[in-house]
Amino acid sequence: MAFKINEFRNNMAGDGARPNLFEVRLIVPVANLTVEEFTFKCKSAQIPGETIGVVTVPYFGREVKFAGNRTFADWTVTVINDEDFRVRKGFERWMERMNSHVDNVRQAAYVAPQSYVGQATVLQYKKDGISPFNLQYNFKDIFCTDISAIDLDWGSNDAIEEFTVNFSYSYWTSTENKGNDQATATINAPAQRVLPITIR
Repeated sequence: MAFKINEFRNNMAGDGARPNLFEVRLIVPVANLTVEEFTFKCKSAQIPGETIGVVTVPYFGREVKFAGNRTFADWTVTVINDEDFRVRKGFERWMERMNSHVDNVRQAAYVAPQSYVGQATVLQYKKDGISPFNLQYNFKDIFCTDISAIDLDWGSNDAIEEFTVNFSYSYWTSTENKGNDQATATINAPAQRVLPITIR
């Protein structure tokens, strides 16, 4: 293909999606923090990847390959830590209820799988900063599996603490808005301010 800069520009009608125009909404059943609070402090995330396995069958010395099962890798976000530690403490409480530090048991109210899993959504925005893309990614049955350490250092000037949170989940789906009222409502719905369960 010959070098044709104008054709390249014509094929970039939207001027390219930008990785810094996004937000993550997380609704969890046990953490005492608002969706909006997490959304503002979630500094980085990913649009999830996907993998389909391969079933290999030897046949007369050759390998014949068939499509296998889909797998979903863990998902990681980076969170800015404010002085109230509310987001971090929310994740710590979530993990504590799944498995306590001292007794090595799960709290009775969170024995059933649906009692400790949550939902997450990744939205990307257009360059006007207002309009979301007609595509969002939804994580089903998500739960926190790892909270990273926060390094402390007397020499860390002009810096704000950050930590990462790793999640496992059952699967993700993508919702595309093509005249679907439900999809439109989901994409454009304001972030919910209070989670269903408040921790005491």
